[in-house]
Amino acid sequence: MSITIVILAAGQGKRMNSALPKVLQPLAGKPLLAHVIDRSRRVGADDICIVYGHGGDEVRAAFDDPELRWALQAEQLGTGHAVQQAMPETDEGNRVLVLYGDVPLLTTETMTRLLDSCGNDVGLLTVGMADPFGYGRIVREGNVIVRSVEECDATEDEKRIMEVNTGVMCCPADRLKDLLERLDNDNTQGEYYLTDVIAMAVSDGVPVVGVKATDQVEIMGINDKRQLAEAERALQRRRVEALMDAGVTFADPARVDIRGQLTCGKDVFIDVNVVFEGDVTLGDGVRIEMNNLLRNSKIGDGTVVRAHCYIEESGTGGHCIIGPYARLRPDTDIAENVRVGNFVEIKKSRIADGSKVNHLTYIGDATIGQDVNVGAGTITCNYDGANKHQTVIGDGAFIGSGVQLVAPVEVGKGATIGAGSTISKAAPDDRLTVARARQTTVGFWKPPKKKS
Repeated sequence: MSITIVILAAGQGKRMNSALPKVLQPLAGKPLLAHVIDRSRRVGADDICIVYGHGGDEVRAAFDDPELRWALQAEQLGTGHAVQQAMPETDEGNRVLVLYGDVPLLTTETMTRLLDSCGNDVGLLTVGMADPFGYGRIVREGNVIVRSVEECDATEDEKRIMEVNTGVMCCPADRLKDLLERLDNDNTQGEYYLTDVIAMAVSDGVPVVGVKATDQVEIMGINDKRQLAEAERALQRRRVEALMDAGVTFADPARVDIRGQLTCGKDVFIDVNVVFEGDVTLGDGVRIEMNNLLRNSKIGDGTVVRAHCYIEESGTGGHCIIGPYARLRPDTDIAENVRVGNFVEIKKSRIADGSKVNHLTYIGDATIGQDVNVGAGTITCNYDGANKHQTVIGDGAFIGSGVQLVAPVEVGKGATIGAGSTISKAAPDDRLTVARARQTTVGFWKPPKKKS
């Protein structure tokens, strides 16, 4: 059977105390709902329907994806009512898996186990809890699930049950439609509970198969900022442990944040307080020192990123040294064995093998050849107030300290630019070019004094 996944995302999230809808609250760099959608795709869902309500326009705008189906729950009348909104356009031949937009840590493995278990029956995901307060309890007769009872409707004996209903459920669409149509709201909350379909299925003689989640982390629901922070740490711990299993060394696994996809080669070392955002790749033997941020970048084999660097949408070749205190802005491409030192900013530039830009320098819209040395305090003056212009520096050139290269300008191969020069015309190959004002000493000059 094809798979329909219904994601309930209509809740207001009052306890978040935020203008942002709950399912858009960020977890590891992307909205809670995005994590659930990603996992739905990984289990091969043919149809993903999101039931939305509070902040509906904002939620839909955040997921401009024509492959998603949307169903409006205009009134929040319970989880059963929410799923009802998704059913009219759901193919009756499908299996339906119900997920929650504020439960982002459920693994694809657990989702697959639940889908595989239900077949033509009803599948229910459960978990054991040391403190089950607030959760619906699973009532069994022997090994058979006979019903799920909400905390507010449970007897004292039922409240002592440690196995709880996660709310995640799988059922053939035609059977689920029938069960939902028969729901009533005869309970203390006056709502239509999805969990009531368990007792109804049992009454109909339909087996209810219980599948236990691996741990409580998987089914963690997020209702406030404390729980959001707990989920963040849990997800980061899961990601770091997977990387350690693959051979990555972390100075302190608790002090790294991966807000995207981090791919690492062999013998990678990552120090404390490093943040990875987007899609980041680290080659074999890469060392990332403390307090760095890398976003959508690729670092070549054997490269060292020293402390306090900011690297965004850039790439390096192998065996480079970056930093400390360096910034690589978008569209920076650095080749092999390049040195980029402290307080150097590079933007939209190409630097070829073996070149050095070591101190207090800005390189923008430039192409730098092989084995070039750029002295301290050099600036490519690439912006004229309206347009950006290119600077080209040939192989083997030597740029003295305190030089201004006024683009568009070209420095030839093997050229030397004298320190303190302002270069606005092409500098020829293999020659020394100096452009300085004549030094003058003014006699009888006195420094200004403060007015009394």
